[in-house]
Amino acid sequence: MSEQKVARILIAEDEANLRMVLQKELERLGYRVQVAPDGDAALRKLEESNVDVLLCDINMPKVDGMEVLRRVHERPNPPEVIMLTGQATVETAVEAMKLGAYDYLTKPYSITELDVRVRQAAEKRRLRVDNLRLREQLARQSGLPEIVSVSEVMTEAVRLVERVAPSEASVLITGESGTGKELIAHAIHRLSMRADGSFIDINCAAFQESLLESELFGYEAGAFSGAKGRKLGLIELADGGTLFLDEVTELPAQLQAKLLRAIETRTFFRVGGVRKVEVNVRIVAATNRNLESVVANESFRSDLLYRINGFQIDLAPLRERPEDIEPLTKHLLKIVGGTTPPELEPAALAALQAYAWPGNVRQLKNCLERAVILSNNGRITINELPPEVVRPVAPAAFTTTLAQPGLAASELNSGVGTFALGPSASPTSLRDVERQQILAALEQTGWHRGKTAEILGISPSTLYRRLRDYNLEHRNS
Repeated sequence: MSEQKVARILIAEDEANLRMVLQKELERLGYRVQVAPDGDAALRKLEESNVDVLLCDINMPKVDGMEVLRRVHERPNPPEVIMLTGQATVETAVEAMKLGAYDYLTKPYSITELDVRVRQAAEKRRLRVDNLRLREQLARQSGLPEIVSVSEVMTEAVRLVERVAPSEASVLITGESGTGKELIAHAIHRLSMRADGSFIDINCAAFQESLLESELFGYEAGAFSGAKGRKLGLIELADGGTLFLDEVTELPAQLQAKLLRAIETRTFFRVGGVRKVEVNVRIVAATNRNLESVVANESFRSDLLYRINGFQIDLAPLRERPEDIEPLTKHLLKIVGGTTPPELEPAALAALQAYAWPGNVRQLKNCLERAVILSNNGRITINELPPEVVRPVAPAAFTTTLAQPGLAASELNSGVGTFALGPSASPTSLRDVERQQILAALEQTGWHRGKTAEILGISPSTLYRRLRDYNLEHRNS
C-alpha cells in the first residue's frame, strides 16, 4: 500500500493503558496512529494534521467525547468518528449518530471488530474526500484534449513523461505560452502512483500576493477581515495527489520562501494559523520564462528552482514542429466544431501550416474557433482565417525580434512577431520593434488588454509588464 493511502487514525482516550494497547495494535495492522489523552488534546491534534478516522471515548476530562464530536463536524473536511464507551445507553448512541458519528462501539470490543469498523470508516472518508476533490477540479478546469502529435520532439516529450511519472520527483515543464504545459502536467499525474489522488492546479500569475497566499495555503477564521471560517488551501486539498503550479516564476518573493519550506518539510501554516499542517504532495510546475534570466535578476530563488526542477521537460513551440499542425487542426476542429465540424479547404490548411504561430496551440485553437463561427456551407476557406495568419509578418522581422538580448525568449516568442510594421516605420533598435508590434496589437483590439494578450499568445501578467516597460499603460489621445 502506498504511503498516501494508509489510513490515519487519532485515538482520544483518557485511560493510558487502553490508549497504549489500541495504538500498538492498530499500528501493527498498518495504520498511522496518533493519540490524545483528552478531548482538548484531540482537537489540537486535528488542527495540526489530517486525520481519516477519530476513535473517541465519550467520558473524558476537559472536553468530553460528545462535545468533541460536535466541534469536529463544525470543521471543513472532518474525519469519520467512531465513538467508544464503557457505559452504553440507547440515548447516547442515538445522540452520537445524530451528531454525525460513523459508528458506536461498546467496551470491551475485539481488535478484529475495531479493525473492520476503522477500515469501513476510512473508506467512507476517502470516497467523500475524492468526491470533494473531483468537484473542486471540475470547478477549476476545462476539458483538455489528448496529446495529439506526430513530431519527433513531442514523441520524446511524451517518452519523458512516461519515464518520470511513476517516480516521486518534482517536475518542471518549460516552454512558450500555449504549448500544452498543463496538458503534460495532467498526463504526469494520470500516469503516477498518485493517480487516485487529486490534481489541483493554480496559476501563480492570476492572483494578487495577499490572495495568492490564502488560496495556496488556506486561512483560519479571523485571519483577516471577512475570514468567517477556516478555508483549506489548494496545497492541503492536493494532499496525497499532485499540485500543479502554473507560471511558478511569477510567485512573489515572500511566497517563494514559504513554498520552499513547505516542500522541504511537508508542513506549513495556514494564514493566521499557529499550528502546522502536514501534507504529502507532489509538485509539478511550469513556466514560460527563461530560467537563467529569472535567477540572474533575482526575481526567483535559485534554491526553490533546484527543489522544483528535479526533472525538466521542455516543450517545443509549434513553429518548430509544423508536421503537428495538420493532425492538431483536425483534432481541434472536432472539439470546437460541434457534432458536424466544417471541412477545411486545402488552401486554408496550407496557410495554417505556413504561419509561425507565436501563440502556439492555444492560438491555433482560437483561430479555428473564429473560423468555425465565420464558416459557410460547412467549409472553412482562407477568407475565414485571421488577417495575421493569411498575411504573416516577414520572417526577417520575426527572427530579428527574437534575437533581442536581455529578454526571455519565451516571452518574445509568445508575444511579438505577429504584426508587420507599417511601411513608414524604421525603428532604431530591436526594443522599438517589439514596442511597435505590441502597439499594433493594442490598436487592433481597441486597447482591450485581455484580447491583446490573447492575440499575442501571452499571459495578461506578461503583457502588463511589457506595458509598464514601454510606458503604454494609457492610450495617447
